Formats: sequence, structure tokens, C-alpha cells
Amino acid sequence: MMKNQQGSAAIQIIWAVAAIVVIAAAFLIVRNTRPGAPVTFTTPYQAVLLTNGTAYFGKLEGFGTSRPVLSEVYYIVTQNNPETKQSSNVLVKRGKELHEPDRMYLNPSQILCVEPVGEKSKVAQLIAQAH
Repeated sequence: MMKNQQGSAAIQIIWAVAAIVVIAAAFLIVRNTRPGAPVTFTTPYQAVLLTNGTAYFGKLEGFGTSRPVLSEVYYIVTQNNPETKQSSNVLVKRGKELHEPDRMYLNPSQILCVEPVGEKSKVAQLIAQAH
């Protein structure tokens, strides 16, 4: 009878330890997957590179949350001059499309990286000229 009680106690200890491990693992998973506070930026505009290779420039809000929004959106278009065969990059403001969008709601899993647009950069100068 003594052996049964010792075996039963050992099994209870094993189950208790297993339960603690499962609870600790669940806590770590939830803590690491929960979105944090939105990131704030020190520059007025940000460059957002998406996983499909597209780059947009604008004012990003809610980065680090499940619903980032990019407003005052610009993108670069390469134009080729057929006479000189030279190409030039032009900054275009979104909103001229048929549906006239004034912002972009981004899928956070599609954002590859976000970088600040330097206030003295060529992109910032072109945005200032567009205003």
C-alpha cells in the first residue's frame, strides 16, 4: 500500500509541474503576441516599405498596432523620356486615382520596414514643394 501512495504522489507532482510549465508557456506566448503601444516618430513623414516591394511616403499613425494608417501618401514613379531615353523619378501624391483615396489602411503583416524621412532629404523637399 505504501508503494501505491508514493507512486500516486509522484504522478500528482508530475502533473502539477506539467501544469505550471503549460501555464508559463501560455503566458509567454500571449505576452509576446499582444500588440504594444503605437510607435511615435520624430519626423513628420515616414517611408513605408511593403513586402511586395512597394514604397510609400506619408504620415504613419498606429504603427505597432493592428490598424496602421498612412495619410498624405506619396509614391515614386519612374518616367522615361522617349527622345533622350533618360529616366527620372517623380514623387506623386495619392488621391488623383479614380477612387480619390485620402489615406491607406495597412495590413501590419505586410509592412517590411518603416524609416523616418529626413527633414532635409530630397523626398521631404519634394513633399514641401507639392504643398
